[in-house]
Amino acid sequence: MSEDMESLQTRVMELEIKASYTDDLLEQLNMTIYRQQQQIDMLINELRELKRQVPEGGGAGQRNLRDELPPHY
Repeated sequence: MSEDMESLQTRVMELEIKASYTDDLLEQLNMTIYRQQQQIDMLINELRELKRQVPEGGGAGQRNLRDELPPHY
C-alpha cells in the first residue's frame, strides 16, 4: 500500500513539474505574440504614412519608354 502511495505522489509531482513548465512556455508564447502584434501595428502605421506621402496614381504616372531618348542622343 505504501508503494502505491509513493508511486502516486511521484506521479503527482511529475505532473506538477510538467504543468509548471507548460505555464512558463505559455507565458513566453503570449509575450512573443504580444510583441509581434506591436510590430505589426507599427508596420501598418508606417505603411499608412508612406501611402499618405505618395501622390495619387504613384507619382510618375504612365510613361512610354519609346518617348524617352537614350542618353547618347
